[in-house]
Amino acid sequence: MEYIYLLVCLGVIVFSANWLVAGSVVIAKRFKISDFVIGAVIVGVGTSFPELVVSTLGAIDGNSAIAIGNVVGSNIFNIMGILGLTAMVAPVAVTRSNKRFDLPFCLAVSVLTLLLVFNFFTGGEAMISRADSFVLLAIFLLFMYLSLRGNKKSETQEVTVTITNKQFIYGVGKVVLGLTLLILASDIFLDNAVAIAKSWGVNDAFISITLIACGTSMPELAASLAAAAKKNTQLALGNVVGSNIFNLLLILGVGAQITPLTTSGITIVDYGMVVLAAVLPWVLGLDGRLSRKEGAVMFTCFVLYNIYLLNSQMHFLF
Repeated sequence: MEYIYLLVCLGVIVFSANWLVAGSVVIAKRFKISDFVIGAVIVGVGTSFPELVVSTLGAIDGNSAIAIGNVVGSNIFNIMGILGLTAMVAPVAVTRSNKRFDLPFCLAVSVLTLLLVFNFFTGGEAMISRADSFVLLAIFLLFMYLSLRGNKKSETQEVTVTITNKQFIYGVGKVVLGLTLLILASDIFLDNAVAIAKSWGVNDAFISITLIACGTSMPELAASLAAAAKKNTQLALGNVVGSNIFNLLLILGVGAQITPLTTSGITIVDYGMVVLAAVLPWVLGLDGRLSRKEGAVMFTCFVLYNIYLLNSQMHFLF
């Protein structure tokens, strides 16, 4: 039954996240927020609510492997998997502001998280402490302030949309209903994913980096591919970049406020892949876009990493 519940919950997560995103975009358009900021702040935050709920519940249950592994796996999947696939569908535009602020900021946050986890500044056990969480949350507030204040206009697309009062009310309703379903489905999804992991005999860190991370990232995948199909690649890029920043700063920050997060079962290789995932779109997009070939390079890195994980788990089991 766990497998059936898992599939049903994934369907509800994708459905409710689409409602949340659709409603959020309507609200954002009403206030004339640009495509990248909609992607980074509105859609990115909205589609990361499954990760927020799952990691927070993991922290409440005292399961640091779930709380951290979900974020680590999601960030790798978001860029290497989702952005890679998105670029293979339609080349992704990378604007000057993306190269100067958004992508470097994502990389800086990824490196900072690595340094905090392994206590580069203070020494001691590898963990994210409550003191670290204050740093992460403060930087998150700074990112939100800079993004909303700047409200960067897309350098590739200018669209004026008039949102009626009726559309605005429907948008608010979709946000409320989508968020409610998202929280309920994510809770059930977590319980059944952990039960399956136990039945397979694999550790929580492995299952959180793979199954749970990919499952909770389905909204990002759906939103990014839909945006690519509509040629709105700035929204797609903003979605994954904003989601990754949200995951590292807010989700780990909130989780570590609940309980200090230790990194048992999650290795330096896993954290290194988070940093590499942040490097790739910045380096590959220096010419102003991520081509289909460059998307294939990112997706190949994701496949190779998962082969490494499976090989490591086989050694663990046998």
